[in-house]
This record gives sequence, C-alpha cells and structure tokens, in this order.
Amino acid sequence: MTRRPVFIGILFALLALSGCAAKKAPALPPGGAPHFPEYVFPAVPGQIASPAIGALHELGWQWLQAGDAKAAERNFTAALRQSPSFYPSEAGLGYTALARKDNKEAASYFDRALAANPKYAPALAGRGEALLALGQRDQALASFEAAVTADPQLSGLRSRIEVLKFRGLQDDVDAARKAAEAGRLPEARTMYERTIAASPDSPFLYRELAIVEKREGNLPAALTHAQKAAELNPTEPRNFTTIGEIYEAQSEFAKALDAYNTAFALEPSEALESKIDDLRSRAAFAAMPAEYRSIETAPTVTRAQLAALLGVRLDALLKRARGSNAIVITDTRASWAAPWILQTARAGIMEVYPNHTFQPNAVVRRGELAQAASQTLSLIAATNPRLAASLRDARGRFSDVAPGHLSYHAASVAVETGVMAPTADGSFQLSRPVTGQEAVAAINKLAELSGRPAR
Repeated sequence: MTRRPVFIGILFALLALSGCAAKKAPALPPGGAPHFPEYVFPAVPGQIASPAIGALHELGWQWLQAGDAKAAERNFTAALRQSPSFYPSEAGLGYTALARKDNKEAASYFDRALAANPKYAPALAGRGEALLALGQRDQALASFEAAVTADPQLSGLRSRIEVLKFRGLQDDVDAARKAAEAGRLPEARTMYERTIAASPDSPFLYRELAIVEKREGNLPAALTHAQKAAELNPTEPRNFTTIGEIYEAQSEFAKALDAYNTAFALEPSEALESKIDDLRSRAAFAAMPAEYRSIETAPTVTRAQLAALLGVRLDALLKRARGSNAIVITDTRASWAAPWILQTARAGIMEVYPNHTFQPNAVVRRGELAQAASQTLSLIAATNPRLAASLRDARGRFSDVAPGHLSYHAASVAVETGVMAPTADGSFQLSRPVTGQEAVAAINKLAELSGRPAR
C-alpha cells in the first residue's frame, strides 16, 4: 500500500519544524506510478509523534516510491533523529534497505520496529519480505501470517501466503520423495509429517507417508495413514492398492484381497489383476496344513504330500476323471491329506495297495512319481490328441531301465513331456527318493500341460 500526503501540509509542518517560514521549502518527490506498490506503508499509529515528524516520515515514503532510496533514507533518518522511538521510520528504513536489496539490513530495521511494537503490521509484512529474500521461507510465511492477523485489511498478503504455502508444500514433497528414493526414510517421514501438518486434507500426502512407513517396517502406522488417504479420497485406486500392500505384508491376505479388489473396481489393470490372482494363490497356500507348505523345501516327499500336490494343483482334472467310488482305504482317516488321497486314488493316479492301505507316510521314489505322472498325462491326453501321440511314441533311453521294465513306459513319457528328467549320467534311478523341489516342478509341469498356469 502506498500513500501520497497533502504536500502543502507537509511544507508547513517542515517549515514550522525549521522555525523559519522564510527559508526555502524542501524539494518534493515527483509524481507518477509508485516503484514499490507491494510495500506496506508504515502508517503512524495514534499520536506517537508530532505532526512535523510524521510529515518527514511521509515525505520519506514518497521519495522511496519515487525511486530515490537515498532521499527516502535522509527523511526517515531525520524523523528518527527528532524522535528515536519513532518506530514507523525504522520500518521505513527497512523498506528502503529492501529497495536496495540489502535484505539483512532490512530485517534488522524491521526487528527494531517490532521490538517497539511486536504487532506492528507494516514491519511484520516487511520482515516477511526480507526473510523470503534471504531464503527463510518458513519464517517469512509466519511473519506474513502475523501481519494479516495484526491487520486483516492487508488482503493482498493473503494470496501471497497461499502461494508460499503451496510452493512450500511442493518443495517439501519433492524433498521428501528424493529422501525416500535415496533410502533416507526417517528424513522422508519427518518431511511428510511436516507437510501434512501444513495441509492436513491432502490424501496423497498420507499415502506417500504410508509407503515410507511400510518400508521402515512400521506397518500399523502405515495402515493408519493409508486408510486416512482412502477416507479423504475414496475414488483414488492407489490408496486402496497401498492398503492392500500393507495388509499383504502383515499376511492378512483376505483383507489385502478386499483392498485390491476395490482398487481394481475403480481402475482395472492387468498388473492389478495379476496381483489379485497371485495373492489368491498365496492366501490358499497360507491356509494349507504345515505339511503341505513344507513340501518344496523337504529333502524327501511322502505319498500324502504327493497326493495333496496333485489334488490341489490338478483339482479340475481329477474331478473330471471317471474313477471308481468303491475304494477302501484303511489307513488315511486321520491323515491331514485324506481328501486328496481319496481324490487321487479314485482318479486312478495313485495306487492303493492290495491290503487296502495307502501308506501316506511312505517316501515317494522316482519310479512312483513317474507312474503318477504317466497316469495324469493319460487323463490330459484324453482331450489332447497331439499329446496322446507323443505319449504313444515315447521311447526313452536309460542306462538303468530296460525297455522291458514295468516302469519303462512311465519313465519314458515323464521324460518325453518334460515332467521329469534323467540324471546327468543318463540313468533314471527309479528307487531314488524324490525331493520336494522335484515333486513341485513335476506337478507344475503337469498343471501347465493340463492348461493351468504353473506357479
């Protein structure tokens, strides 16, 4: 805000101060557009000085707005010489220093004015300008806000404050992201918390803070902030994806699936669909008995474990198989794998011994795995003529299994289809125990051949 006084009044006041009306009147600044319209005129509150001192002060302001900082400084200094406690001219000198781009000196002048009157709005506004020029954005913002509080009429500062807040928010978010990318997670978290304090209704801030907290391992806090983001913006799929990832890290698969499905409903994508499918498999695996979950790392595999692998991975194929329901098994009632044992036995994939036992705890050997694979391949080949032809033509060469051996055909088709592999020396080793890794690889290949993706 600028101000041009009534010059005749100023002349009389100055002449009276000099004590001689006959002396030559002081020069007045030229008219024209103000050079610094954004500066707040340091108005004189109440009756803190004589009219003559006030006139000197106003003349200094006019010289400043005319672009003559030296003349302005002379008048402000003259006013202070007459009244050292006249803090409006301290603020005037602060604005004069700002015009000269001497920001440190400007800040010191404004501080002197504020020492005399801490709620003096023109000095608070000027101090904000000086601090901003010195790169102290947060302090400048606080000074501008204090100025508006002291004088609500300073409406021009309000938009300045909003711009500073927005720019500050952007700067802090950029800095937080860079800190997170560099692995400086505590620093990133602190910066996100600060930006949230300044902008508590910005959902993306809560989401990004949640991601940092998840990386730090603080899953409860991450979940709280991700849920806050979703509450503030329930139409943003990334908020629910973040919630899903946190639940997934907590092994709460059902809740994770709910969150992912919500995200998919808002914005379908192949990546999210794949994530949902994978999580369903993981959730199903996590719900399985410990005996099943330990198969892949087991040094040997039992018949119960092989039956469970076949029953889980080839469920649809086994259900389509026409088998006998009149099967008597006497030793599996208490087995964890009883349903899958019965399923594989009815489909004719695994053998029930003549004494009606299955022997679920017996170790599976490569010959038995080849037999189960051969039976499964026959079921698949029933609807796949090309596979059926390759099974008929399979002729393996093994150093330890002759063509006349009972297990020769089973070993041959298992190798021909890639379900199993011979050893490095060309032998098949029918009696060697099957490892968990071998069993999983074989069943995955069978699932692939049946039209179901391996996992």
